[in-house]
Amino acid sequence: MKTITITDVANHAKVSKSTVSQYLNKRYEYMSEKTRKKIEETIEELNYQPNIIARSLKQKSTFTVGVVVANILHTFSTQVIRAIENYFYEQGFHIIVCNADDNPEKEKNYIEMLRAKQVDGIIIFPTGDNLDLYQRMKSDQFPIVFMDRTIQELNIATVMLDNHLASKLAIDRFIEKGFENIAIITTSIIRDISPRIERIQGYKDSLASHGIPVNSDYIKTVNADEIPLALSEFFELEKPPQAILAGNDIVLNEVLRYMKLHEIHIPDDIAVIGIDDVPYASFYTPTITTVNQPAIEMANLAAELLLSQINKSGKEDTSVHRLKPTLLSRNSC
Repeated sequence: MKTITITDVANHAKVSKSTVSQYLNKRYEYMSEKTRKKIEETIEELNYQPNIIARSLKQKSTFTVGVVVANILHTFSTQVIRAIENYFYEQGFHIIVCNADDNPEKEKNYIEMLRAKQVDGIIIFPTGDNLDLYQRMKSDQFPIVFMDRTIQELNIATVMLDNHLASKLAIDRFIEKGFENIAIITTSIIRDISPRIERIQGYKDSLASHGIPVNSDYIKTVNADEIPLALSEFFELEKPPQAILAGNDIVLNEVLRYMKLHEIHIPDDIAVIGIDDVPYASFYTPTITTVNQPAIEMANLAAELLLSQINKSGKEDTSVHRLKPTLLSRNSC
């Protein structure tokens, strides 16, 4: 059975090979709507399958990018992955998604695998513990963008939330509702994971701005499986907190599970706000006040920055881009 080539498509559609190539690369502005339709019908009629390997060799591009997430269980991570995939699909690229599980060794293996597969660039939610590897990618001028977390000394383009503002929005709302004994709990800050550190600092700064002293007993940073114990320690204090800020969606899940198990009523017994909006927040009983990250906007910006590096278009951007969160006010506070 004869393999259909781009020449066969061009001859059948009565256009040049370069026009078919432009069509395959989705550069439709170089042709009329009539020509575009003719090529589309010819490809379908002849059942033409582009030779991706040949295309990659000719254009020195695999039209593939990698996304290495620190923990795919986060709602934010899945939202970002979906938006990145959609953005690059529109550009004619495929994506390979890898989950590092917050494990630096696993992250290192995935990055090396992606580079061996000659992906055109990588968006990384860095674990923060592979500095030499990140630096080598930077030195190789390999397209790389950090998402959600920053390592400032490396000067790598980064997209992340304004985490100080995220905490401020929550603390301001708690205080507006009359709460002063406010606790925060985040997952572990081992390896100086920047969003968690910044959210804690934002919590402290916001309390200080309202003239409320910081109580170290109200601050917990633990692994996910240790969250129930940390919450028990809160409630065993002589003066338990009146409100809890959950530092991310995984923490919020554990907080709500603990409250349900111990029949602690929200917001009557304790108020709760979570950073990261979650799908169930609007129909949980009570509905949960959250601080929302603009995940799609952040993903699109990261994808634009990576594509710019891949295409070598414009001046190199090594900025840390911080996008603003919004408070979604519901009934848990």
